[in-house]
Amino acid sequence: MQASTSPWRLRTSAASPFGRKVYMAIVAQGLEDRVTVIGADTADPGDALRRQNPLGKIPVLLVDGLPPLFDSRVIIEFLAGQNGTSTLIPAGAEKFIALRDQALADGVMDASVLMVYERRFRPEGFAVASWLDYQADKVERALAAFESEPPSLAESGPGIGAITLVAALLYLDLRFEGAWRTRHPGLQAWLEAFAARYPAVYAAKPQLS
Repeated sequence: MQASTSPWRLRTSAASPFGRKVYMAIVAQGLEDRVTVIGADTADPGDALRRQNPLGKIPVLLVDGLPPLFDSRVIIEFLAGQNGTSTLIPAGAEKFIALRDQALADGVMDASVLMVYERRFRPEGFAVASWLDYQADKVERALAAFESEPPSLAESGPGIGAITLVAALLYLDLRFEGAWRTRHPGLQAWLEAFAARYPAVYAAKPQLS
């Protein structure tokens, strides 16, 4: 891992939806100048990632004076406290709505990654169809719930529920050719509204150094 002069180092991969979620939150907070993004190889036993997070998972945020921060939800808590005011995690009852939406969208990403890995790491023809269907059903139920009750898009900035859902939908575009869009036109319209209201956050993607 190369040296960095930035006070924070974000370890992730280019395709990780959880890394993208964190980087989108960094941009939403206006903190991108503090961060250097450094690639991590979860499959490499020699990568320092396994010392930074014993689980060998990404993302990890390295901040001087603190232990390595993981997983993405812990990093979000850290980011939300950095500039005095934050829309990432609102106050009052809305806090729990945002955290619930984050958890549901995290579940979409978890299930989607498991489907990718099932096909990637099993020999061709040996992927377990019932397991793939089980994960796909989770994704479909979650997207239906979000289409019925999507996260709000506040004028002051996006909350973590909305950011996490965007990261999940963009990962579905990347790995599953955007098949969700024809089944959930209302959610597609919501995504377009997010992109129009917060274009810099929508476009935010970790650029590995």
